[in-house]
Amino acid sequence: MRNNFIYTVLVLLMGCTAVAQNRDAIKFSKTINKDNAYKHLSILASDAYEGRETGKKGSWLAADYIKNYFKSLGLKGPVKGDHFQPVDMVTYGLSQVLTIEGQAADPIKSFYNLSPSVSESGYAFNTSEVLFAGYGLNKDNYNDYQGYNVTGKVVMVFRTGEPLGTTSSKNTGGSINTKIKYLSDQKAKAVLVIDPSIDNMPEDLKSYLESEQMVMKTKENIERMNSPQEIPVIYIGTNVANQILQSAKLTVDGLKRKITESQKPASVEIPVAFSASAKKTETKVRAENVLGYLEGSDPRLKSEVLVITAHYDHIGITPNVEGADKINNGADDDGSGTTGVLMLAEAFANAKKAGKGPKRSILFMTVTGEEKGLLGSEWYSEYPIFPLKNTITNLNIDMIGRGDKAHASDNNFVYIIGSDMLSSDLDRIGKKANEDYVKINLDERYNNRTDPNRFYYRSDHYNFAKHGIPVIFYFNGVHDDYHRPGDEVSKIDFPMLAKRAKLVYFTAWELANGAKRPAIDKNEDGTVKK
Repeated sequence: MRNNFIYTVLVLLMGCTAVAQNRDAIKFSKTINKDNAYKHLSILASDAYEGRETGKKGSWLAADYIKNYFKSLGLKGPVKGDHFQPVDMVTYGLSQVLTIEGQAADPIKSFYNLSPSVSESGYAFNTSEVLFAGYGLNKDNYNDYQGYNVTGKVVMVFRTGEPLGTTSSKNTGGSINTKIKYLSDQKAKAVLVIDPSIDNMPEDLKSYLESEQMVMKTKENIERMNSPQEIPVIYIGTNVANQILQSAKLTVDGLKRKITESQKPASVEIPVAFSASAKKTETKVRAENVLGYLEGSDPRLKSEVLVITAHYDHIGITPNVEGADKINNGADDDGSGTTGVLMLAEAFANAKKAGKGPKRSILFMTVTGEEKGLLGSEWYSEYPIFPLKNTITNLNIDMIGRGDKAHASDNNFVYIIGSDMLSSDLDRIGKKANEDYVKINLDERYNNRTDPNRFYYRSDHYNFAKHGIPVIFYFNGVHDDYHRPGDEVSKIDFPMLAKRAKLVYFTAWELANGAKRPAIDKNEDGTVKK
């Protein structure tokens, strides 16, 4: 009797499961497996692809590989018949000169300009006098500018610190941006910022300053770059500052002591022949998003588009890292996500060929420039191929091939971020797809706008969310090989990569075939729409 009862319950449960699951969805998910994942990722994250840095050979190889695979599946090229959406990207080199009494200083070693703050037209100036203005303070009964008119002058200030020589005084001067803004408002000619870190420059800052800066030429960026620079700002090391002070027989250390001991400003005009200039050189960069379009089967719904994304770029080669391996292969970040998109594209393409294609259209898109600042997805959101109002959801996959220390004992998990930020419907659909098909642990610890890691803002889904499009971001967390050469194919958990990709697939299946698109019932700040 008991056995018969248990058997009856099991039959009923199996019947419920069958109702919840879609047999076609399960059938076409079979190609989303560890072997296919390895097939793609072993190519995309190989040394031959040189870390897939945007604008470099490796990224072009990856783009061509993805394009050719989309074509082999029969996915349409929606960009005037092409699978590439060119992203208008340029790099800016910066030539910069600084002389003291006719003697040239070494760029980067002893001074630098921040490339983004230099307008396209650059600057050039000279002076016979520099005003040293201490900590650049004008508050709390302490005024480094008292008795001086800074209009038209080159002003030199300390980047950090305050008169007591500590950081706890009420006289703390705040950020260097506050000091620069004050001098700009007072129409100073230029600002020299004394930054002792230049004397022993960290490698990451040195690498940043030596590299050409990549910029996407959106309307906003073009307008900003063409606008006149408000005021040149040059960061100088202690040696350059002492060279300027030398004619007045002063030193940086001596002036600091004087201010601290007297608790009074030690501002002084220094007679010195000083000149500086900076000019940008622009170089066009080949960069493109790769798009594969699968048209929906329902005439009433095919104008609505589900967008599935991953970024195929990574950070390339870093020659100054320790060890023989200099290539950042980016197997997990984000070769794993790109591989997921390719497998989803195959599954849905096979379904359509068998007459079981999705009712809504799906755009499979691998984007460029994520590591440079979410550039490729920003470009698409500004110049969409399909109207954003017709985009029902973005499912974004960024790192699904490994795990983090928080799940060292059980890798059967994925972080989901953003699913309930704008749409309760989307959150419900995604979680139900997991319960019906995959049964993976959905970790939502990062699913908020105030998380200090700011993951909600750090991948390509955000460029859809900021336009009011519901999103889900799938992510396995960071690990010790994040942005390092150790992010290799050999460390990928391929069964889990495939399982996480299946979660995205089944969620996409429900979204592409549902009676209604997910309703947007929340504002961007999380408040409920009225």
